Amino acid sequence: MSALTILFIFVPILVAILLLLNVLLAAHRPDSEKVTPYECGFSPVYGQTRAPFSIQYYLVGMLFMVFDIEILLFYPLAVTLYQVSTYGFWIGVMFFTVLTLGFVYELGKGALYFTDQRSAITTFSVERPSPSTSSS
Repeated sequence: MSALTILFIFVPILVAILLLLNVLLAAHRPDSEKVTPYECGFSPVYGQTRAPFSIQYYLVGMLFMVFDIEILLFYPLAVTLYQVSTYGFWIGVMFFTVLTLGFVYELGKGALYFTDQRSAITTFSVERPSPSTSSS
């Protein structure tokens, strides 16, 4: 029997055994907190099905993924840098430069700020009227 056949037979059997043991041996004591769909620590707002939130969360998440993939793509280059010679090095430098320019552009556009710019506190300067010099 090959290792792949053993894997396809053994893993489902192991999963079934572990699930069965969990159902039979685990303590089941549900209470009002455990059965609520809110698991993040926030109290639910009754009567409201959707809570408004900023799109910045998704934007920061996508940017994190882009730079996480950058690290993922640079790891093989770092491991095989002696085999790819200077050509591979300069390709990596160009790739890193393009991503750095993209990061600078994102900083300039304000994509990495977590607060809404409309809610920022602005300071206004109040000018005092100059004392009039009237000679009457």
